Amino acid sequence: MDRNRKTNEKSITGSRSALIWLVTFAVSALLIFIGNRLAVKDLDIFNMEGAWAVKARVTEIGEYKTDSYQTDPGTTYENYVQIFYAKVITRGDFRGQTVQAEQTSDNYTNMSLEQPVSVGDKVMLYNYGSSDSGSDWVFGGYARLDGVMWLIGAFIVLLIVFGGIKGINTVVSLGFTCLAVFAVFVPSVLAGWNIYLMTALTCVFTIIMTLLITNGATIKSFMTMLGCGFGVAVAALISGVFDKVLRLTGILDEHSVYLQYLQSGVKIDLRGVIFAMIVIGAMGAVMDVAMDISSSLYEVHRNAPHIGFGGLFKSGMNIGRDVMGTMANTLVLAYIGSNLCSILIYITYSSSLLELLNRENIAVEMLQSVTGSLAILLAIPLTALVCCFFYTDRESLRFAKEDLDGARSRKKRKKDAGAKSEPLPAEKSIIPEKDPINFYTQEVKLK
Repeated sequence: MDRNRKTNEKSITGSRSALIWLVTFAVSALLIFIGNRLAVKDLDIFNMEGAWAVKARVTEIGEYKTDSYQTDPGTTYENYVQIFYAKVITRGDFRGQTVQAEQTSDNYTNMSLEQPVSVGDKVMLYNYGSSDSGSDWVFGGYARLDGVMWLIGAFIVLLIVFGGIKGINTVVSLGFTCLAVFAVFVPSVLAGWNIYLMTALTCVFTIIMTLLITNGATIKSFMTMLGCGFGVAVAALISGVFDKVLRLTGILDEHSVYLQYLQSGVKIDLRGVIFAMIVIGAMGAVMDVAMDISSSLYEVHRNAPHIGFGGLFKSGMNIGRDVMGTMANTLVLAYIGSNLCSILIYITYSSSLLELLNRENIAVEMLQSVTGSLAILLAIPLTALVCCFFYTDRESLRFAKEDLDGARSRKKRKKDAGAKSEPLPAEKSIIPEKDPINFYTQEVKLK
């Protein structure tokens, strides 16, 4: 009877988890669809009039042209033009057509570092509606998306192989996260929506959706949500305060300048873009740390229910200290690695270290790193605190209820069989008197 009851409970739990997963999936898809429709309603993107970009396969190599000139007696500059023919393989008006294109290079700049095209190469071709040398299409680089998609496919396969159901859930949540950012958040910013509000909504959606899909509506998920929400709020607060302290303008590089002259005429808040960079960048790391703390403390308390609030909190802080150092390094190294070219340029064209560190873009990079690290640092004790409160309360009651239900069931079976009823077992001490190594095994057998 007990076995049937446990089987039924597992079945009910599994059905409830599947229902929560399906509801989360459906609601997430609906929110992204509605958000995308609203964001792109009055937005004109990927529609540059008079310009086309296609993927093509090189079918023939044509003539090679050179053009040289001198600016002074000792310096000769040369331009090179390679004519080739390629068949368009992307869908659209040009699909299946063989077009003439040109690849240009020179000997006085390092801008043309692409290897010469050869038959069979997949390339990107651009047509801007005018030609200066007889070819309507120009070489825009090799088609690299195919190689990236192979790498992404390998990543997804390995996630599923090693993670099983968890791996599939991770792929689903990652897909929704990318859609939330690129299909809703980015278009909303380009449409002129309030970037601070959209950053907050994107973070809330991503946190709740990711944890419900990957871990279900469990106590661990809710504890992680609380800890991650607190960490993201800390990152937002620090970013807002230091936006005033550092007197940021938002003009970090030439891309920031281009955003001020969009053809749509929308005025984009560049300081808001910095805010979004910091908060969204910190969210992933904070979520990772919060889940580490929540899951670790859950397993500690489940396998050692005798540990009280103080002992469990101490364990959480020790775990957090171990995670904190590596995660802070991860943030700093990620920001440095993603902006290494810019850093090299700034070092080369700075007169001193003091000048370098006072540049706004360098200050923003340091602000990102420190803000993310502070968000992690402060999320650790709060996550540990709420986990200890809920775990020691809810889990202790559950263990006690299971022990009492088991004792009552044994007593009823004895009574129905006509045997002498045995008294309820005395309350067990949480401290083992003998053989501490086999203490938990004995506890399991008693249950």
